[in-house]
Amino acid sequence: MKIGAREWEAVSGETVRVPDPERLVHLQFRRFAGCPVCNLHLRSIVERQDEITAHGIVEVVVFHSSPAELRPHVVDFPLAVIGDPEKRLYVEFGVGSAPRALLDPRAWGPILLGLARDLGPVLRGRRPLPKPEGGRLGLPADFLIAPNGLVVAEKRGQHAFDQWSVDELLAHAQALTSKD
Repeated sequence: MKIGAREWEAVSGETVRVPDPERLVHLQFRRFAGCPVCNLHLRSIVERQDEITAHGIVEVVVFHSSPAELRPHVVDFPLAVIGDPEKRLYVEFGVGSAPRALLDPRAWGPILLGLARDLGPVLRGRRPLPKPEGGRLGLPADFLIAPNGLVVAEKRGQHAFDQWSVDELLAHAQALTSKD
């Protein structure tokens, strides 16, 4: 699959170019604003952001929530976050939803951990209560897009916590640079 050049407005107001003319783009599709499972995964991305950037990767995260709903949840994220409440990008990239997102037993541990980690900040008023705009059953997906627009690797999740780890992302990037 090849992606034509486009620009999106991130919830922060910045313009995001996909593909990026100089770096790989890790295009992530997640669920709704404040999703505890998504937050659990995105924390791992944020914690290793310097390492990801050093591998020539820029992060772009799409949620099926409106920008207004996303802003309070991602105010401190050093990542480009795109709101897609109409799910146009989800349709374009073939990212779906299914009951197995939450019913697959492999997702239950991360769901419980995510809920436990996010409950405190919500109860203390530091984070708003999530509103699952677009539904709770979204499946994650990851795409690695080269500067020429070619999708060089992808993963379509089978449950809510089935996405690339940072190590898997870096391995894909390393494999590309070792071919040069």
